[in-house]
Amino acid sequence: MRRAASGRGPMTPDPLVLAVDDEAGVLQPMRADLSGQGFRVASASTGEEALKAVEEQRPDVVLIGVTDMKVLDVMRRIRNQMNVPVIIATAKHNEKEKVRALETGADDYLVTPFSSEELGARIHAVLRRANGSQNTERVVRVEDIEIDLDRRVMTRNGEVVSLTRTEWSLLQYLAANAGKVMLNAELLSKVWGPEYHDDVQYLRVWVSRLRRKLEPNPNAPVIIKTMQGIGYMLDAEPAQSASAQAG
Repeated sequence: MRRAASGRGPMTPDPLVLAVDDEAGVLQPMRADLSGQGFRVASASTGEEALKAVEEQRPDVVLIGVTDMKVLDVMRRIRNQMNVPVIIATAKHNEKEKVRALETGADDYLVTPFSSEELGARIHAVLRRANGSQNTERVVRVEDIEIDLDRRVMTRNGEVVSLTRTEWSLLQYLAANAGKVMLNAELLSKVWGPEYHDDVQYLRVWVSRLRRKLEPNPNAPVIIKTMQGIGYMLDAEPAQSASAQAG
């Protein structure tokens, strides 16, 4: 079954993955693996080529596998050009590097070796998050924050706050369940996909990023509360429907 990709109309091709790596020996098998799983694949071997491909081809996902390229710089420049999901695939098995990449804006971080099936599953997971939507007509208000679940917008004192897709997906799920403790595994499965249900470090990183945009003092959070060893809760009244507010 073919999905409707963002901005491509009702009859759309299979998801386009832009694979970026400075080694041809990595790009070629990666293209073959992804093509075999039904993805269309474009490739780039430098940051400049990647930026050009993003502008001209509008990929659904960017996959950055690097050795010497400055991956975070490439990712920032791509993100400045287009709000597209980015997956980093690297041989660096370093927790600090992973956290830094996620905090900078990566949607996922894979450490080699990994199977082509796992890579495909991760790509599908970020696509689900990028295209997922809860069609509710509800607004959640807490402190000076307003979260409009229907319009998919968060404002502070009437000013729109910029969120990445993943930040919004996490906030949306917390806000839709305001006042309720959401378990770590449940948040991971609902926002990222069932393959992430044990990756609590992922959740901590994204909650930290979200707090920096919501909380008056991120080091002493009062909006997104931590239930140690259990999960998180958005401390607000349950959302009200737009029609109820109008009445």
